[in-house]
Amino acid sequence: MFQIITLKDTVRIPPSNFGKPLEEATLEALREKYEGLVNDELGYVIRVIDVDVDPMGHIIPGDGATYHSATFSVLTFYPKLQEVIEGEVVEVADFGAFLRIGPLDALLHVSQLMDDFISYDEKQGILTGKETGRTLRRGDVVRVRIVAVSFPSGRSTGKTGVTARQPFLGKLEWIEEEVKKARGEA
Repeated sequence: MFQIITLKDTVRIPPSNFGKPLEEATLEALREKYEGLVNDELGYVIRVIDVDVDPMGHIIPGDGATYHSATFSVLTFYPKLQEVIEGEVVEVADFGAFLRIGPLDALLHVSQLMDDFISYDEKQGILTGKETGRTLRRGDVVRVRIVAVSFPSGRSTGKTGVTARQPFLGKLEWIEEEVKKARGEA
């Protein structure tokens, strides 16, 4: 889920940035510190989008920088367990597919794709259901439920696992077929 969160922090403005407008220097420092950050409280910090900085800074003896209190907003992505989300297939492998959901890639393991035996065509990069004939390839859009989320500290990406083995989940074309079948149209 994407969200905008308001945070407060003390920002160090180095002497090399004293010639810049204070808001610009503060925004630069906050972007360097927060963008790309991943943690279990905020999720994935995508962008610092707004800043309100106190013009009255503090100087610490032995440090030529000034320190300013700042209130700012960040755009984050926090995948929640059981959340239903759509993503585009960005890579297909023999063990499953990676879906781009927000700023990260989630693994859709072959065991979580469909109730069918699945074969992998390495040359074409396609997963195919033996009985259903359904295929999944790069560029397909898939609706999935998030079933596993881990957040490492720092700037590395965590792991997100998803499933499509529930009613009205899977490739969007498959869902349309299920809806038509449920309505008695097919």
